[in-house]
Amino acid sequence: MPTLERDGDVFVLDIGDTENRFHPDWIASVNALLDEVDKAEGPKALVTAATGKFFTNGLDLDWLMANADSQSAYVISVHALLARVLSLPMITVAAMQGHTFAAGAMFSLAHDFRVMRADRGYWCLPEVDINIPFAPGMSALIQARLTPQTAHEAMVTGRRYGGTQAQAAGIVDHTAGEGEVRSAAIELVRPMAAKAGPVLGTIKTRMYAPALELLKDTDNPLG
Repeated sequence: MPTLERDGDVFVLDIGDTENRFHPDWIASVNALLDEVDKAEGPKALVTAATGKFFTNGLDLDWLMANADSQSAYVISVHALLARVLSLPMITVAAMQGHTFAAGAMFSLAHDFRVMRADRGYWCLPEVDINIPFAPGMSALIQARLTPQTAHEAMVTGRRYGGTQAQAAGIVDHTAGEGEVRSAAIELVRPMAAKAGPVLGTIKTRMYAPALELLKDTDNPLG
């Protein structure tokens, strides 16, 4: 399950060492740890990291198939997490040491910045290949965080981007070598910890208002 550590003013949320899929218990744990970060006073920033082969593979499709009657509530909970991260009143960085797929890729986009391993691992939106359409809120998030050309290619073709390719496409901001992704993310965000506060939260909320409105739609989350 996810854990939380602190390195000076930087909180490091480790989301796990498996595929880190969005099981309801995993979502609840991440939200509980984000509550701790929210309550902390003074300068702060957030790095979301993982351990092992995967950053996150996104939706827990096995759980979803076994709980089809909870599909709408589940999607609402995923959207709520994406919206929360997108509008957190502090600077956030996703430290992607491994594969980052589907809703996991969207989760990375909800962060302000992304650092990805340069030599191994893929960032991918495979929905076109697994026959799952993007929900309106998910589409809005992707299109708000990527250039039109990159969003189109990623969403329509399901291309797998390696670290250097993702950086060239503007999906990630920096790449790092094996074992250096987390530390690079921490050092990237450390100088920005003093920016945390209500003003930053307001800036993000207004900047991404259309995407946040759709992500928070609990009446028709699937469109």
